[in-house]
Amino acid sequence: MKRLSAADIATAVNGELYGVDPESLLSAGVVTDSREVGPGDIYVARRGENVDGIEFAAAAVEAGAALIIGESVPTVDDQPLPTVLVSDATEALGRLASASVEALRASGEITVIAITGSVGKTTVKDLAADLLAGEAPTVWPPNSYNNEVGVPLTALRADEETRFLVLEMGARSIGNLAYLTGLVRPDIAVELAVGTAHSGVFGSIENTARAKAELVESLIAGGTAVLNADDPRVAAMHEVLAPDVTTLWFSQRESLPDWVGADDAVVRATGVSTDASGHPSFVLHLPGEEPQEVRLALVGEHHVGNALAAAAVASACGVGVKSIVTTLATSSAASRWRMELIDSPSGVTVLNDAYNANPESMRASLKALAAMGRGDEESRPRRTFAVLGEMLELGDESISAHADIGELVVRLNITRTIVVGEGAKPIFNAANLEGSWGNEASWVATAAEAKDLLTAELTAGDIVLFKSSRDAGLRYLGDDIAGVSGAQ
Repeated sequence: MKRLSAADIATAVNGELYGVDPESLLSAGVVTDSREVGPGDIYVARRGENVDGIEFAAAAVEAGAALIIGESVPTVDDQPLPTVLVSDATEALGRLASASVEALRASGEITVIAITGSVGKTTVKDLAADLLAGEAPTVWPPNSYNNEVGVPLTALRADEETRFLVLEMGARSIGNLAYLTGLVRPDIAVELAVGTAHSGVFGSIENTARAKAELVESLIAGGTAVLNADDPRVAAMHEVLAPDVTTLWFSQRESLPDWVGADDAVVRATGVSTDASGHPSFVLHLPGEEPQEVRLALVGEHHVGNALAAAAVASACGVGVKSIVTTLATSSAASRWRMELIDSPSGVTVLNDAYNANPESMRASLKALAAMGRGDEESRPRRTFAVLGEMLELGDESISAHADIGELVVRLNITRTIVVGEGAKPIFNAANLEGSWGNEASWVATAAEAKDLLTAELTAGDIVLFKSSRDAGLRYLGDDIAGVSGAQ
């Protein structure tokens, strides 16, 4: 956080000071969990559904908190603890983040990069952070800190030394991104894709596109929009950009879409292929640079688009082409349960991609599994297992979307498909109708039953994919089969 006085903080969050010298300076961390408090930190006592964070204010101060931001003033022996009293602690957290970033902008050089999309946000965030961190001090969120709490907490980790601030921004309704970018306006906005994820929440894919467009509409004057030229709904966002915003496209088509002008800057991939280990290779074309061959450390052809988006961010920030190529070739999955490749002690290869799921990411994961199973000149073919759970928040499209996946597993010749849970059962039903026979596809009610089948059937050399929405819990089953301990 930018070094601010208690009085400045109170002004920024529209609060009143109690029990603290207004001139005292604070520049340590900001936390919302009292168990994470360190010396000099600010503890934001948010009110949750089941507990009010202010109840832990005394413990936070005892642990070293220098200031509490809360909706009441806690006391010890009738004396107020150092507090900024606010009407809404979560809103105050956002205001503090906004004040800190704007102060950093005014006093130094910081570039804010914001990333959104129905799929790929976390991967692109991790890749972009890797690419930028090799150049200058960079702050980015752990895991998927992409909401009204996670975005401000990440932004508040930036200080006077920070050159790049990478933010992942999610949206569950129209107005979410407008709120987040109202707190921290981006210099670079990345739009990855408009897909069917959360379509049950948004109501339609058109509403999803409208919500995602809020990100590029928020760009600061002279900012850069990084747009996926291969997604027509993302490409249409070009029309809402301010006149002084620069567009940087990315595409993995051999022939560029019509909406990309002949003189437009484009980051491209050509000659895309995937080897038997699941790693994609391609020729990277950066504006003004000689083409470069790249083999990604990530698994799955769908990561080519993610790599292009991250490379576009790095290029816009002045990172050299050699550094971009080297980093893409060495950056593996930084966040857990996202195409996480693990060789188990039993010789089974586990592809754990069960942190989240929607139709687009489910298809991408299955295609990666099929490619790994086919083998090549150096690797023999391998049996492929797909353990698939429910994709949540698809609304009226849920049954048909799951059925489409059932048809796909048959067309991809997946050796064995195990469908888990009532919500995912249309995958199993459709696989049978599409032509699955014998025990190629099975349905079980629980992850425990799936484990029993896998334990009985898996042998050394097999590849097994775990894919579902987070609440289905298949990521933990994947860890179990991979021999990863203590993951829960």
